[in-house]
Parts: sequence; C-alpha cells; structure tokens
Amino acid sequence: MMVHIPQVLSAEQVSHCREVFARARWEDGRGTAGHQSARVKKNLQLPEGGPEARALGELVLGGLEKSPLFISAVLPRRVFPPLFNRYEPHMAFGSHVDNAIRPLPGGAERLRTDVSATLFLSEPDSYDGGSSWWRTPTAATR
Repeated sequence: MMVHIPQVLSAEQVSHCREVFARARWEDGRGTAGHQSARVKKNLQLPEGGPEARALGELVLGGLEKSPLFISAVLPRRVFPPLFNRYEPHMAFGSHVDNAIRPLPGGAERLRTDVSATLFLSEPDSYDGGSSWWRTPTAATR
C-alpha cells in the first residue's frame, strides 16, 4: 500500500535541508546497502552518523510525528534514523529489496523494518537527475 503524506515539512524547513545538502560532504551510498542491493546502488549519501544527517533526521522525524496520517497508516513503535541520498546524472538505485532488519547506528541493536518511506526534498517538476531525497526503512510495528 502506498500512502501520500503531503507537507511533512514546511517550505522553510525544505529550504534549510537544501542549504545543508549544498555544503555537506557526500559519500558512496553503498555503505548502508545490504549485500544484494549494493550491486545496484549507485548514489551518494550523507554519512549516516554525521552531524548533518542527525540534525536533518530529527527535523524529518519531527514532521512525521506531527502527521496524524503517518501515525495512523504506520502505527510505528520505533522509527529507524533517516538516510539522506543524492542522485546525480547517470546515478540510480536499481531493482532491489530493502533490508528487513537493519542495525541501528552503533551496531549494538537491530531493528526490524516493516515500512519504507521516501520524502522528496527537490521540486517535483524540476527534477534534473541531481535531486536529494530521504529514503529509509522507516518503522518497526512489532
């Protein structure tokens, strides 16, 4: 099932995200891919535990927590910290299955992820192959 949740972030918050993205250091996105998906993952990603990813992750999670539609559709018990990805021309994330069990940052605990979400932070009608977006296995419901 797909659920569209509009206006998770305000225009000002999206603008702030884009400013952070513009000055951030991006790394190869395969670092957080599982064995199978690493073969088809060709993108850039903010370092998972870096200050930019943590700060923007809190912003995104705050927006989702305020969304009655998200809460009622997902019924999250816990939410996996967001991953921020960027695609430049000729980059793509090919056909793959998301990892069902993800290690939490620090690696001491794992989280079953039953729901995946994507939050686009680029203008949908101005996509140029270089947009940045958030995609993460989102929530454990059990």
